[in-house]
Amino acid sequence: MKALLSAIVIPLLFVMMASFVSQAQQNGWEESFFMANKAYKEGRFEDAVKGYEGLIATGHGNGHIYYNLGNAYFRLEQIGKAVLNYERARIRIPRDADLNFNLDYARDQVQDVVPEDKGFLSAAFFWAHSLTMDELFLGFAGLNILFWAVLIVRLFTKSDWTYYTITVVLILWLIGGSAFGWKYYRLETDDRAVIVTKEADILAGPDKGDTVLFKLHEGTIVSYERSEDGWSLVSLPDEKRGWVTSGAVEKIMNAALSG
Repeated sequence: MKALLSAIVIPLLFVMMASFVSQAQQNGWEESFFMANKAYKEGRFEDAVKGYEGLIATGHGNGHIYYNLGNAYFRLEQIGKAVLNYERARIRIPRDADLNFNLDYARDQVQDVVPEDKGFLSAAFFWAHSLTMDELFLGFAGLNILFWAVLIVRLFTKSDWTYYTITVVLILWLIGGSAFGWKYYRLETDDRAVIVTKEADILAGPDKGDTVLFKLHEGTIVSYERSEDGWSLVSLPDEKRGWVTSGAVEKIMNAALSG
């Protein structure tokens, strides 16, 4: 009897403890978010930055937290960090009107004018920019289910409507699958980075004694190629490239976003 009670009670205690821990973590997250928002509203932007970055560091980063972090950095007049976090937010909440307005406004403050390097696929799948990976996946999965459902119906009836429906769904399936694949590849190979210091010297080599080729300013988006001993090799769409200290540039697709 005692063994039976132990077999029932001990697992139940573990479940209850796990529930309490989960609830405490949830409450801790909500409290931290509330405190960070409170600091922002009170004009304590540095405290707000610490709060939002703390949430991101503990795995609670989402599009709205990155957006709020970008706002806090913008209030601190750190345009580079603002653009960086707005871009990170846009990956998660691409259709947010306030975010897109603030990002455009922040980028208007950037001293260097660097046009975006858009390829054919980016132009072809322009509509996919406003959708997240999860939304594209769900849409593609829905088309798969619809295709097989209509195909099964087609086995039992040869009506014209089933033929035309399968044709239309197949076309949409191909478009949706291609868009999903393109978006996945684009995010996995996203090498964009942002200059986060007021001004950065771009050198011919990874050494302070090398020739300064040109200068870039905070908020400029570059392509990140590789790092070497505290230096990062970056490039621009016009094929200009050079080395900059790693602390002066941050990749948009960080571990928190790619994980």
